[in-house]
Amino acid sequence: MKTGQVILRFTARDGREVVLRTPRWEDLDDLMEFINSVVEEGADISLDRKVSREEEAEWLGRRLADLESERIFCLVAEVDGKVIANSELTVKKGYSSHVGEIGIAIRKGYRDVGIGSEMLRTLIDHAEKKGLKMLTLDVFSTNDRARHVYEKVGFKETGRIPKYFHKNNKYIDRIIMAREV
Repeated sequence: MKTGQVILRFTARDGREVVLRTPRWEDLDDLMEFINSVVEEGADISLDRKVSREEEAEWLGRRLADLESERIFCLVAEVDGKVIANSELTVKKGYSSHVGEIGIAIRKGYRDVGIGSEMLRTLIDHAEKKGLKMLTLDVFSTNDRARHVYEKVGFKETGRIPKYFHKNNKYIDRIIMAREV
């Protein structure tokens, strides 16, 4: 898939216009600012420190190469010309090549307006077109908002690993969710 390809345009519940598209190299600074804002907020993601521009450039370079070779499907949400969310669908290998793993993060101030649900539906549609049969994702047990969104699009809790994350001197369970395509 090409970088910067627009997949969908829609209006969020708060009236903002949203563009879902594949990332492009020009998104580097936006993506770095986005992920660092999510880390700074203390959101329930596995990354626990801000990234440097060099680290983000290496990450983005790998993602763009994987996107163009169709090893993964990446999707960003853009509002007013700024990247405010990032997601990806990674196809597993070997005996699990029918399974896709989803990851998604949305910037504070853009949650609860339908952007995450629309991103998930777009990832699910792409998985269906690729012939995948199962989708999985991981979520912090403390992230009720995300779990609700995942359940709304058909994911169910299929497993739990106790004390998988250690954040702010507390242990948090890792919830594994799955959905048939």
